[in-house]
Amino acid sequence: MKINETGRVGAINSYQRNIEAGRQNEDKKSRRKDEVTISAEAMEMLQATERSSNSERAGQIQDLKQQVTSGTYQVDSSKLAEKLLPYFKQNSEN
Repeated sequence: MKINETGRVGAINSYQRNIEAGRQNEDKKSRRKDEVTISAEAMEMLQATERSSNSERAGQIQDLKQQVTSGTYQVDSSKLAEKLLPYFKQNSEN
C-alpha cells in the first residue's frame, strides 16, 4: 500500500509556494510609505496668511488692553448671556 503519491507532494508544495508568495507581497506593501510634499509657493502663502492674521489679532488685543486699562471697555451683556446660556442649559438637564 502506497501512502505518499508523487502527485500529492506536488500539491502540498504548490500550497506552500502560494503562502510564501503572499508573504512576500505583504512585505513589499508594508515597505511602501505615503509621502506628502508642500510646494514652496504654498509655504509662502501659508506664512503670509499667518503674518496677516497675527498682526490683526495683535492689534485687536492691544486695543482691548488699552480699553481695559483706561476703564472704557464695556461688556455686552446680551452676548455674554448668549455664550453662558448653553452651559446653564446643559447643567440643568443633568
